[in-house]
Amino acid sequence: MIKRRSVAKEIADKGRILINDKTAKSSTDVKVGDQLTIKFGNKTLVIQALALLDTTKKDDAEQMYKVVSESFEQRF
Repeated sequence: MIKRRSVAKEIADKGRILINDKTAKSSTDVKVGDQLTIKFGNKTLVIQALALLDTTKKDDAEQMYKVVSESFEQRF
């Protein structure tokens, strides 16, 4: 989803991440089962947390969440 921690922090601090429909800050804890809505650019991604690990490899990261929906806002 977001490759760098600094970018994720910036997006969260701008109020563009919701956890269970509540605005999240970069320090907000995520729990298994939480639904995250991430807005970046014209894309909105809704995911559900399936697992949380202290460390993970890039290849294993996709098993930690599932995409609930993905939408794009058209700009004219």
